[in-house]
Amino acid sequence: MSEFKELATQVMARCETLGALSQDKHCLDRRYLTEQHKLANQLASGWMIEAGMTTWQDAVGNVWGRYTSSVPNAPRLILGSHLDTVPNGGKYDGMLGVVSAISIVTMFDGLNIKFPFHIDIVGFCDEEGTRFGTTLLGSRALTGKWQENWRYLKDEKGISLEQALQNFGLNFDAIASASISRTDILGYLELHIEQGPVLEQHNLPVGVVSAIAGARRFNFKVEGMAGHAGTVPMSMRHDALCAAAEMILAVENVSAQSHGVVATVGKIDNAPNGVNVISGRTHFSLDIRSEDDDLRDNALHAITTHLNNIARNRNVKLSMEQTHIAPAVHCDKQLKAALIKGVEESGLHTHILASGAGHDAMAMAEICPVGMLFTRCKGGISHHPAESVTEDDVEASLSVLFNTIKHLTHS
Repeated sequence: MSEFKELATQVMARCETLGALSQDKHCLDRRYLTEQHKLANQLASGWMIEAGMTTWQDAVGNVWGRYTSSVPNAPRLILGSHLDTVPNGGKYDGMLGVVSAISIVTMFDGLNIKFPFHIDIVGFCDEEGTRFGTTLLGSRALTGKWQENWRYLKDEKGISLEQALQNFGLNFDAIASASISRTDILGYLELHIEQGPVLEQHNLPVGVVSAIAGARRFNFKVEGMAGHAGTVPMSMRHDALCAAAEMILAVENVSAQSHGVVATVGKIDNAPNGVNVISGRTHFSLDIRSEDDDLRDNALHAITTHLNNIARNRNVKLSMEQTHIAPAVHCDKQLKAALIKGVEESGLHTHILASGAGHDAMAMAEICPVGMLFTRCKGGISHHPAESVTEDDVEASLSVLFNTIKHLTHS
C-alpha cells in the first residue's frame, strides 16, 4: 500500500485545512448555508479541479466534481460524504470521505486510468441538521424528497431556511433541480469514520458496512402526584421520578438481552424538580435502533410492556409519543462484494459490521444501490474534538477504495 502513503498524507493535511473553517473560533462548528460552508465548497472544488475534474454547485448547496468517462452516455458512480459538522465537532466525520474520494481520483488521473462510467464526487451540504434541525438536507434534495414546509424552518437566530438559501445565493423554489435521475446511477459509495469502537477492538483499519440501523424515537411522560418530601409516607407515594428510574433500567435490561438492538434514554426532565418535593411528572426520551427493523420493533414491544407494568404497579400514568422513525438501510450486495474484494486485494482482513449512526447513504438508498466503508477512529470517539484517525488507516482506506472502484469496472 506504499503507493497510497503520499495520498494519505495529502488527505490528512486537507482535513486539517477544512477543520480550520469554523463559525466559532473556539471549536469546529460549520453549518449549512454559512460563510464557512461556502469556503468549504470552494476548497473542495479547487481540489477537484486539481484532480482533473469538472465541478459545480447544485441548487441546494452540495458541491460536485466529475471525473468524466470517455464512454458516450456513461452511467455515474457517486462517491461522497458531508462537509458540515456538529458544534464542537471533529475533523474527520464526513470530511474524510469527501477528501479521500478526491485523492483517489487524483491517482486515477495521474495514472491516466479511465472508466466506463463517470466518477462523481459530492460534498453534501447538510447531513447533521445542526442549523435547521432536519438532517440529510443535501442528500434528500438529490432524491427529490425535499419538503415544502422546510421553507419555514428557522435557525437559532430566527433566520428561515428560505432566507438563508437566498443569502447564500440560492433559491428555495429551485431546489427541485438538484434531484438526479436514478436511471443512470451505478451506485453510491461512502467512506466514513466508524464513530464506534468495534474496529479498534478488533485491531483492524477498515470495515465493510452491512447495513445502517433503523431508528425510532419517543418521548415518554410519567404522571404521578407531587407532594411534600417530609409528610407523605413512602407507602402512599406516586413518585413519577422513581417510576421513570425503574422504567429506564427496564429499557437497559430489555435491550441488553436483545442481540443486535441498542436503546438509549438520553434526556430527562423532571417537575417540580425541588429538593424537598416528590416528583409529580417526569419526561424521558427513548432512542432504539437495529439493522433489523423487526428485531427493533419486537424489542420495543417488550420495553413498552415492561413500562406499562411498572406504571400500573406504581399507580402512575404513562403516555408515549413517537417523534422519529427511519427504516434500516441494507447495503447493496454487489457493492458490498466489491468492497470486500477491495479489502482482500489490499492484504487486509475483512470485518463486516453495521452502522448504528445515520449517514447520507440512508437517503441515497432511495434512488440507487449504496455501499459503505468504515475507517477506524481512536476510541470510537466522534462528534468531538478528540475525533482521530491515523495516517496508516487512511492509507489502508485509500487502497481499499482504489481496488473497489477498479473491481467495479469488471463487474
